[in-house]
Amino acid sequence: MPVDILAIAAHRDDAELTCAGALLKAVDAGYRAGILDLTAGETATRGNADLRAEEAGRAAEILGLAERRNAGLPDAHLHNSEEARRIVIGEIRHFAPRVVILPFPVGRHPDHRVASELGRDCCFLAGLARYDAPGSPYRPHKILYALSYREDPLKPTFVVDITGQFDRKLAAIRCYSSQFDGAKAAGEIFPTGQDLYSLVETQNAHYGSLIRARYGEPFYTHETVAVDDVIALGVQSL
Repeated sequence: MPVDILAIAAHRDDAELTCAGALLKAVDAGYRAGILDLTAGETATRGNADLRAEEAGRAAEILGLAERRNAGLPDAHLHNSEEARRIVIGEIRHFAPRVVILPFPVGRHPDHRVASELGRDCCFLAGLARYDAPGSPYRPHKILYALSYREDPLKPTFVVDITGQFDRKLAAIRCYSSQFDGAKAAGEIFPTGQDLYSLVETQNAHYGSLIRARYGEPFYTHETVAVDDVIALGVQSL
């Protein structure tokens, strides 16, 4: 069965760090959610691919995912190549999501930057009937970019209130003890002297404060967001 929302991430644990709250909120609302990890994380300094697969499985249970798959692309050697496109297009056609969450196109980890470009290109190409890749033609309706841990001044298009999901999000992140126990930084998260789990809470609390909530996750869209009822708009101005 297709999913309603799919996070495409370079590594196992990326989706948990950047958008697990939004995925949990979608599942809580009755939607089907999935994650496509592009690599197995085999070149990571800590842990190994087999251990990270076990950790990803436990996190998927906490997140209530309908399905989690791995594209098997090379970790730390990710490229927007024809071979990679064919694999990812096949996965997008398999999941057939309405909404796709991608990494932000700018980041310090090369795999994250490539995953963003590769994911966007494949979302478009997956809809071409004559593109030679597995599955039936399908193009997602919406692409969202996860903005968590950004240090540039880019303002989120919107923030999702994940106050009711934060404890489960953190539990999913804690599944990756091989990566994060004792860690002070990870991926796009720069060290501040706090342990990584405290950093996650600080970041989510910051974005929550922007919408007058305890915890939030920020997202960006290139296209303008439509509003049907301006009277119902949230977040107090004064």
